[in-house]
Amino acid sequence: MTWRDNLPTVRGKLLRDEPLAPFTWFRVGGTAEALFIPADAEDLADFLKALDPSVPVTVLGVGSNVIVRDGGVEGVVIRLAGRPWAQVTTDGDAITAGAGALDSMVAKASAKAGLAGLEFYAGIPGTVGGALTMNAGCYGSETKDVLVSAWGLTRAGERVDYALADFGYTYRHSEAPADIIWVEAVYRGTPDVPAAVQARIDEITSRRETTQPIREKTGGSTFKNPPGHSSWKLVDEAGWRGKLHAETGGGAMFSDLHSNFMINPGEATAADIEGLGETVRADVLLKTGVQLDWEIKRIGRRL
Repeated sequence: MTWRDNLPTVRGKLLRDEPLAPFTWFRVGGTAEALFIPADAEDLADFLKALDPSVPVTVLGVGSNVIVRDGGVEGVVIRLAGRPWAQVTTDGDAITAGAGALDSMVAKASAKAGLAGLEFYAGIPGTVGGALTMNAGCYGSETKDVLVSAWGLTRAGERVDYALADFGYTYRHSEAPADIIWVEAVYRGTPDVPAAVQARIDEITSRRETTQPIREKTGGSTFKNPPGHSSWKLVDEAGWRGKLHAETGGGAMFSDLHSNFMINPGEATAADIEGLGETVRADVLLKTGVQLDWEIKRIGRRL
């Protein structure tokens, strides 16, 4: 008998050997040994408390910033999907959002409530949980600029509460333990005219649509910006914009539209896409002496 034969009873969905490719923007990757979509935070806490502590747990949001490797993911993959995880409410200058809420929905709620400062969330293709984990940001703003507090669950299913200062945020990095599964966040905006907030959101949305390959199978920004540099310029200057990788039969490539966005225009595998990223990292280092670090998360086993 294995751990999969003795999984806790849940109220949500619990699936075995579930393909993960449909849950990622790249549309690649293997299966999860077990996939759990909890009904709510209580269901998740009970599951974690009852799950064998030796079983690995991985959280998957909307799959916008991740490569799931072809060999699949060991242990349990937890996906915070559905209405209980995506609620966004406002009260005065505070916005409370579930970890499964899209960042764009937080921006939309801020406009409706006449709260400025969260417009940049309209340009981030992920969820609140992911934004908390990596201090997500764009267009000059970051999560740390608007976050008040958040709470989540440890691997053991115990609640932990974090104020902004507890995260120790730096560029695309948090000092919070990596195994915390975020449940809810509270943000603070600045009162403004709703139409003015919406206009700034519309501008960000339009800019994103014209400069990023958002309708392709992509993973968002591939590399973090090194100090003093823009990753897209380094990739561009190294000659990789729009260039098919000769060693990837599936045609993984960096976008013509934005050279820090990898795309899967055909039937590339996770290995093709990750391999292209590593090839470009090595080439940029060789040509410029600048080290590119991944912004896209890679999870699971290689075949």
